[in-house]
Amino acid sequence: MENASMPDVLRIDRWQKGRQKLFKSVPVDGKMIKYLGKEFKVYPNTFWPFTDSKPLVKNFHIQHGESVLDVGTGSGVIAIFSCYQGAGKVVGIDINPAAIKSAKHNVKMHGFEKVMKVVKSNLFDNIAGQKFDVITANIPFRDKFAHDIVARAQWDTDFQTNTRFFAEVGNHLNPGGRIYFIHSNFGETDRVKKLAKAAGFSVKAIGREVADKSETKVFHAFLMKIIVENH
Repeated sequence: MENASMPDVLRIDRWQKGRQKLFKSVPVDGKMIKYLGKEFKVYPNTFWPFTDSKPLVKNFHIQHGESVLDVGTGSGVIAIFSCYQGAGKVVGIDINPAAIKSAKHNVKMHGFEKVMKVVKSNLFDNIAGQKFDVITANIPFRDKFAHDIVARAQWDTDFQTNTRFFAEVGNHLNPGGRIYFIHSNFGETDRVKKLAKAAGFSVKAIGREVADKSETKVFHAFLMKIIVENH
């Protein structure tokens, strides 16, 4: 793991396991979470809106009418902020049925049913052939075995999700399209950058947010674009 000594790894493990327990402890009828001035509902086993997505939400730009795919949508936060920016079409995808339930509720609650739809999908499986102007992604940061669907929001067994994301994402971008991607200092930042560059993308940092005063948990947002070679 990049930028983390062994004690830090253990502390991050404890914190993430605590978060997973928290996500599972939500009442059956859901819990309201305040996030960047808006409210979102989460049902049990859904990843809550948190500091991790803030550097993306605060710094990404959607042009009016653009189409957006949000990968690992969770409660739908990033996708719904895309709607508020004026996106013409938004699709949120997630493998977790609880996240799908939460995101669908939030789409309706924020009044974007005509703009946004939520699809249960393991990455791009259920959106074959669809292309977008913008792809946003908040997928698990750490190469660590995920024992259940809740852990999969934080841990990426053998880094399969990240590796497959970059292998396939170009197939779902319109010409001139771009990616907004989140990662963290306790994840595999260098590895992600290598995967992106190997897939033909430039990588530019656009924002960071710190979740704690000691800065053991720092989240980064990146803008990625296809590198066009001049001949």
